[in-house]
Amino acid sequence: MAKHEKSAELKEKISILPDTPGVYIYYDAAGTVIYVGKAKNLKRRVSSYFNRTHDVLRTNLLVRNIADMKYIVVPTEQDALNLENSMIKEYKPRYNVLLKDDKSYPWIVVTNELYPRVFLTRQHIRDGSRYYGPYTNTAVARTVLELISELYPVRTCRIPITPEYIAKGKGRLCLQYHIKRCRGCCTGEIDSKTYQGYIDRIRQILRGETQELMNYLRTEMEQLASELRFEEAQELKDAYRLLENYRSKSVIVSQTIGDVDVFGFDDDGSNEVYVNYMHVRRGAVVRSVTLRYRRSLEESRAQILGYAMEEIRQSFGVEYDEVIVAEAPEVEISNVSFTIPRRGDKAKLLEVSEKNARQNRIDDLKHLERHNPEERTSKLLERIKSDFHLTELPHHIECFDNSNIQGTNPVASCVVFRDGKPAKRDYRHFNIKTVEGPDDFASMKEVLTRRYTRLMQEGQELPQLIVVDGGKGQLSSAVEALDEMGLRGKIAVVGIAKRLEEIYFPGDSVPLYIDKNSETLRVVQHLRDEAHRFGITHHRDRRSKSALVSELDGIKGIGPKTAEALLTHFKSVKRLREASVADITAVVGAAKAKLVTEALTNN
Repeated sequence: MAKHEKSAELKEKISILPDTPGVYIYYDAAGTVIYVGKAKNLKRRVSSYFNRTHDVLRTNLLVRNIADMKYIVVPTEQDALNLENSMIKEYKPRYNVLLKDDKSYPWIVVTNELYPRVFLTRQHIRDGSRYYGPYTNTAVARTVLELISELYPVRTCRIPITPEYIAKGKGRLCLQYHIKRCRGCCTGEIDSKTYQGYIDRIRQILRGETQELMNYLRTEMEQLASELRFEEAQELKDAYRLLENYRSKSVIVSQTIGDVDVFGFDDDGSNEVYVNYMHVRRGAVVRSVTLRYRRSLEESRAQILGYAMEEIRQSFGVEYDEVIVAEAPEVEISNVSFTIPRRGDKAKLLEVSEKNARQNRIDDLKHLERHNPEERTSKLLERIKSDFHLTELPHHIECFDNSNIQGTNPVASCVVFRDGKPAKRDYRHFNIKTVEGPDDFASMKEVLTRRYTRLMQEGQELPQLIVVDGGKGQLSSAVEALDEMGLRGKIAVVGIAKRLEEIYFPGDSVPLYIDKNSETLRVVQHLRDEAHRFGITHHRDRRSKSALVSELDGIKGIGPKTAEALLTHFKSVKRLREASVADITAVVGAAKAKLVTEALTNN
């Protein structure tokens, strides 16, 4: 079927979309929003618009009018649904089915009363009650309410219970009390302080702060099981599982947040800093823009935040009131309050903003890798050079890893990266020859000595950087080897401790901690994973060969060379046992074939 042809720029944007949940926004040639959609997988969903002709005429008209596209990534599909809802209400796109108002989705309310009630509602009454949601799936909301009613006996009646009402004795205990679904609020059977304890725990559930409650349920469940009260324990187990799978609400829409602006950073320490701006109106995100800044004088994030705020103000006419940030700017701005959240809805909004900034960096790197791979590689090597304090670009990096299990068949691996990518043809593995027992330090020294002595003898190029898998001990052994070969100072060497963020340098007991978002750390992780994988594979092969050879070693008249020939041909003892005498004769001759067959048959 025919495809909808679009500009090269739009095709490029679509090709590098992430495989994550999010919302996509289509614009026409005039820059007007014409459609807002949600996706569980942005790349797959957006691509589906352009790779075929659609059966519905309206969809074809939409695609024909798309001139540009933007997107916002979010943590979950439900977040995408809520964000789509709020943006449709904001922009009223031509091709969207418009939702009428906030009554589209229900909320769970905890009323502002002496004995609060908890129930589902589509109405918002400003009487001090707390609303949680919205819930895009009513069944989920009802499941949460069922869970709450099972855990805590909150009242369901609409009686306006006050201290005066209780004192007059007008209350009457109802069926809910007798079936233990209510503790008798209307007659004062339970005091308001105890009841408020139930409400506090319910609010924890509705806020998503469930760990403490889950710990409590687990303890109670184990106690009941120890008392052989298995039926009751099973009920708590069911509640525990419900709570474990429950996600209280979207971070994209919050009734507790009004109109705020959010600035999230992705700063990996390089010259380029990404700043995402999100505008939140009535608790819903309605705009997301990402700016990119290039440092020229080592400007701080606080300085760059000031630039970003001014840029957004001029571009969109924004008047700030409350701004959510990870750190305040260095300049004071009149009539603007800065919030640095540590937990709760505002902290979650900041996380979403930071995630979008990070995604924009990833998109730009993908674009650069496709259209200018040389510049992409140059930037990567410059970053590694800076992080590791090297004197030259590390075009050639080698990483070493030792592998042994209980001291058997000790081996080591060497993986080679050229321009930040694996050069698998240059990988090498080593069988440890001079070291007895599991001695990683001595093994590391042996391997480096053998590797670079040979490279120098053959006149091959040496790496600019050596990475050894291990902390100060392995690094010291590597430095000794380089010293003895006269290579100290000619090749940089670092050690990776067990936690990848710790990088050790020769003579320095204090490790370097690389930013977890850094491209350097990504390369180091890849190096280490490759070295470990390559070493383990070789070690497993050696163990298999050793197991086979050990069985053949006990056969009188069968020497190491014969055993090795059998191993090479048949691959395993099982296949050797199943082989015919003629097949074995073809490999080692009739006399030795007879010895092998008889020995394996008798064992």
